[in-house]
Amino acid sequence: MAAQVSQKKQQDLQTQYGVYKNTLQQIAQKIGDVEQEAEEHKLVLETLQPLSEDRKCFRLINGVLMEQTVKDVMPALTTNSEGLKKVLEDLVKQYKAKQDELEKWKVQEEQCSGCPELRFRNIGFGSP
Repeated sequence: MAAQVSQKKQQDLQTQYGVYKNTLQQIAQKIGDVEQEAEEHKLVLETLQPLSEDRKCFRLINGVLMEQTVKDVMPALTTNSEGLKKVLEDLVKQYKAKQDELEKWKVQEEQCSGCPELRFRNIGFGSP
């Protein structure tokens, strides 16, 4: 009976650990996507900077290619770029918070007084 409870507890721990790791992986993926988009905005801004404000350029807006001038596009790109930086900062904070939450959870579960036989090394979570 105690072995069944222990096995059930280990399965619950594995499930919870998997949820934490999945969440961290999803946030990391979002961070990568936003970083890539921010870099693209930066490159476009650097490319448009030396050009005449009256020069034609094309911008893709919701799947529609719009003809505009550099003067019209630069403020929108700058605003979008700043917004992406803010989103990136928020995602990094969210990632760090979730990582801290995972570490606290691991320590809490390892110190579980009612179940000393549960150790993360037994279920593939690294050293205790």
